[in-house]
Amino acid sequence: MRFGMRLLAVSGAVAMAAVVAIPARRCPAPLVPAGHDWTQFGWDVARSSASSESTGIDSATVSSLHRQQVPIDGIVDASVIYLHGVSVQGATHDVFFMTTSYGKTLAVDADSGSILWEFTPQGYADWAGSRQVTTSTPAADPDRQSIYAASPDGHVQKLAISDGHALWSTAITRLPRREKIASPLTFFRGTVIAVTGGYIGDAPPYQGHVAILDAGTGKLEHVWNSLCSNQRELLDPQSCRSTRSAIWGRAGAVVDTTTGHIFIATGNGPWNGSTDWSDATLELNADATQLLGNFTPTNTEELAQSDRDVGSTSPILLGEGLVAQGGKDGTIRLLDWQAMRGDAPHRGGEKQIVSTPSGGRMYTAGAVLHSGSVTELFVSDDNATQAWSLKEGRLVSLWKNAKGGTSPVIAGGLLYVYDPDGGLRVYVPQTGAQIAELPTGKGHWNSPIVADGRIALPEGDSNDHDEKGLLDIWRLR
Repeated sequence: MRFGMRLLAVSGAVAMAAVVAIPARRCPAPLVPAGHDWTQFGWDVARSSASSESTGIDSATVSSLHRQQVPIDGIVDASVIYLHGVSVQGATHDVFFMTTSYGKTLAVDADSGSILWEFTPQGYADWAGSRQVTTSTPAADPDRQSIYAASPDGHVQKLAISDGHALWSTAITRLPRREKIASPLTFFRGTVIAVTGGYIGDAPPYQGHVAILDAGTGKLEHVWNSLCSNQRELLDPQSCRSTRSAIWGRAGAVVDTTTGHIFIATGNGPWNGSTDWSDATLELNADATQLLGNFTPTNTEELAQSDRDVGSTSPILLGEGLVAQGGKDGTIRLLDWQAMRGDAPHRGGEKQIVSTPSGGRMYTAGAVLHSGSVTELFVSDDNATQAWSLKEGRLVSLWKNAKGGTSPVIAGGLLYVYDPDGGLRVYVPQTGAQIAELPTGKGHWNSPIVADGRIALPEGDSNDHDEKGLLDIWRLR
């Protein structure tokens, strides 16, 4: 039985948001390399999903990891983040943070699996058990004092790591029952970047938004709308003549760390090359006030009509000015982004088009591994996993198997791919040789993280509308 103290936030828009603070047991930490955070989805803001840090887990030890299944108050149909050695409830903990489909954000002790605190957004009872969900992943502030999390009411909130209370809460949609925060949040240079889309079934009205919030105050600084893009405020969805164009890829907003520019991909909807930018790959400046580059396929209208949008996955930044864009049409388009610069419309002009691993729809984020002058891309879809090497500006296949999965992750020199039908497979990235398969339950968008001798992977599918879920934690014995 768990006992806790119920706390209430007391100011502004966050009043009545409930936080449950739960005392935790402390277990001896494993003797592994420590101090390597995993602060947001995809490890870094470029969403490379390739950690350069030592994990303490290698091909010799991965099969001997011990699994703990932690019951949690909701399904985390996303990923988790991790911070080592932070102060929670007056003690130092290594902590996993996660947001459930109905917007509860939890802090879980990485050593014991104990729930340290639980934040429940105001109005939770109004949408719990309904189709109104989020599949977003939190992001941590570099100050290691706070994190940022989304909820199904269309809000982003800043939460104190010490006890989970809300420091601010800001709406990024005027119609949360139609506009969904599906993608992970991004923290970069003092701002929080969030994107919106629609719910399953393309039920308008909604538009894709890029929202830029001041991380300190929560002020909504700028909004860029993928439809009616000449309007720079947060739209009432019914006020724009165009609708759809969701921004919902698993990696959300992808940031070029050199320039700070934001890359997004949009889903089904109208495209006119001036104010409507559906079925497109887009580059915005760092504060989302200017369109700097764009691409849409030559058959963009056909893709929209047949529900084969490119926005089912986020842009993948490969370096050397190259961007890979997957989609529901079973292809990955390699784009020479220099040719896509400017706000004039760019239709077609792909440098190369390759099949997704199985030739099916791609809903996942890719992983990009840079090793010296070598760049490798890893992608999973529902039925296969494949690796390519970037050679002379083109993608060359390295290996492929017939085992599908969610968004791949590379950490400690190993490739991790979660099969939502059950099982976390571990590969040698360069050859595709499988060296382990860790047992799991079923899931949906979930993907793992690996840090400090631990693997964390949530189970479950938000479409089940369940308020109970599981977090798997593997540790070295």
